Amino acid sequence: MSKTTVNALLKRGIKKKLAEKVAQYYTLKELQTIEYGELEKKIGKEAEEIFNKLGRKVEKKKTKVKKEEKERKRETKAKKKVKKKVEKKKERRGKGAGKGAGKEKKEEKKKKEETIEGRIKRILKEKNEYLPFSIIEEIVEKVEKNNLQDKIEQIVEKAVEEYNNHLMEPFEACGIVAAQSIGEPGTQMTMRTFHYAGVAEINVTLGLPRLIEIVDARSEPSTPMMTVYLEGAYRVNKEKAKEIANKIEITRLINIAQVETDLGNMRVVVRPNLKVMSRKNIEIGNIVESLKKLNKVEIKEGDGIIEVLPQQETYRELRRLTEEVKNLKIKGLDGIKRAIIRKEGDEYVIYTEGSNFEKVLELEGVDRTRTITNDIRAIYNVLGIEAARNAIINEAYATLREQGLNVDIRHIMLVADIMTSDGTIRPIGRQGVSGEKGSVIARAAFEITVDHLLRASRRGEKDELKGVAENIIVGQPIQLGTGSVELAIDVKKLSKVRK
Repeated sequence: MSKTTVNALLKRGIKKKLAEKVAQYYTLKELQTIEYGELEKKIGKEAEEIFNKLGRKVEKKKTKVKKEEKERKRETKAKKKVKKKVEKKKERRGKGAGKGAGKEKKEEKKKKEETIEGRIKRILKEKNEYLPFSIIEEIVEKVEKNNLQDKIEQIVEKAVEEYNNHLMEPFEACGIVAAQSIGEPGTQMTMRTFHYAGVAEINVTLGLPRLIEIVDARSEPSTPMMTVYLEGAYRVNKEKAKEIANKIEITRLINIAQVETDLGNMRVVVRPNLKVMSRKNIEIGNIVESLKKLNKVEIKEGDGIIEVLPQQETYRELRRLTEEVKNLKIKGLDGIKRAIIRKEGDEYVIYTEGSNFEKVLELEGVDRTRTITNDIRAIYNVLGIEAARNAIINEAYATLREQGLNVDIRHIMLVADIMTSDGTIRPIGRQGVSGEKGSVIARAAFEITVDHLLRASRRGEKDELKGVAENIIVGQPIQLGTGSVELAIDVKKLSKVRK
């Protein structure tokens, strides 16, 4: 049973028992190609649920198909009748110059009423060309901003020309080009950078170590941080923003009180700092409640102090208790050491040292649509694989840009696609993408050469030499670019033609 298959099925909303049952027989790749009848034999009626969750259609019975075909035929007949009636009415009215002028006016009206986006799509349809939705959106925005409605056709033509020029050629070695485009600028990156551009107080790993963290898909970044955006009254009111910052930032007893060890009376004395407590919206009752959670202790409230008495009166126990009391959590979320409020434009934004993405999104006043973290695994667990893919692209691109390196985002997008293609985050290394290559020579060329070759020889693996690395190692042309063309010339016949 494959754990990766189980996890991938769980992420798609399939129950754990069913996921484990399916994973005993099939991998995720096999489930994408398996026929419905075969799966139904293995697991029964639950096969339909699996197909639906994987976005595959269950084949309908022939009777239903026939009924649908009959209904369609009826509809087409009815439409034809309506069309004939309309045509007859037009013939009766007669044709004339006035009618032609009326048609032109109607077309002009339609053009005015038609949206810019609609016009662009119509032009593309007429020219049988294609533009991505993001480019269409950008054209619409620029046309509206600069009042270029009259020149839409010229703009679309130019955009199509540029888009077609930037398309990848067939058999282009896009993987190698992407690797080179990211790897070469990576040699110019600084080895260690520990400061955040927005907030000087927070240290964040940047440069090459951060890029390695992203590509290796580490479970936790070395310096996790979050940018928490607020909504409603919280984003414009500093006091309200402070409330959320206090809820987020972890507050331990040592931060709001003086903790002393009384060896004579074998007790730990807590002296709360009322000023700090009022600033963090904490009351003495909150401290007492937290102290009651400790095991084998007795709590006594005095005049401005709180006494903590251990059940075992030994110096060793007293020292252990003192440390436990100092590090006792009073308020806040686990993992977030600090929260700093900054005003950006018209709103307040909270930057945190440490990350707890899931719990922060549950708080009232936090804008769930804009709040981000640099912990890619946390994004994957909370928001899913598509959000994780976007996080990989944004983090890698921002890291390179911060160092002043201009790498085309499409190379980074290709890397992110490969890392997330199977529904989980895989590192690019021997534990992930490189270790799963079909070619023995390509795997051996990456790391631990002897082990790969020995394992492959034991299993009797075949290398079909389809990739780039293995063909270069063997010393033959790669099956990409000019090597993709297999053209033979008969030299004798060619010489005759020349004569």
